[in-house]
Amino acid sequence: MPGPADSHGKTFADYDRPSVAVDVAVLTYVDGEIRVLVVEHEHLGGRALPGTFLHSGERLADAAARALRDKAGLSGTSFRQLAMFDDPDRDDRGWVISMAHTAAVPDIELPDGAVLVQVTDGRCAEELLFDHADMVSLAVRDLRDRYTEQVDPDGLLGEQFTMLQLNELYRVVFALERLQKDSFRRHVIGALEPTGASSTEGAGRPAELFRRADDASLSAKAAALFAK
Repeated sequence: MPGPADSHGKTFADYDRPSVAVDVAVLTYVDGEIRVLVVEHEHLGGRALPGTFLHSGERLADAAARALRDKAGLSGTSFRQLAMFDDPDRDDRGWVISMAHTAAVPDIELPDGAVLVQVTDGRCAEELLFDHADMVSLAVRDLRDRYTEQVDPDGLLGEQFTMLQLNELYRVVFALERLQKDSFRRHVIGALEPTGASSTEGAGRPAELFRRADDASLSAKAAALFAK
């Protein structure tokens, strides 16, 4: 039975309602580049972020987890809500609003065959369906905000890394031409612990390996290093 009428004489069922979707921008770091995971939509003629429509009685977080599992092959991945994308014309198929989410994972956690698109200075290098390129840009801003506050909070470099590798990661995340090594080291060293081991990769002398400290927080002054 319809519910009670409002002041206009309409019940809840009389109002138009959009379909609700969730989409997840999964960022990673591969070969010195930030990349985003995408899925092919042959029937729509392009690529998009892994996403799905909300099922009846389902929470947004549960739908996002389902999209990651079924579309991206990722289970148990931490993710965050970004923003609601509600342009009525965002989807040619009809009125669809989408809650954008983001996740950042080391490349070794991605399934074999994952399709990755390069992200350059916060923008996708390829066109994506719908407004998904805007979601990726928002996800990169979220990534930068978090990496300003803590050293590699998503573990994109793994458990151990050299200072040079960390410097390069930050240079790429913030799309900087260069990041002064001495200043960078001075601002991040307090958030790191030496492992006592060294990297033997490359032809140069071994480089000291570090890990994130229990408190990997960066000082507010560190943000100035990453500002363009």
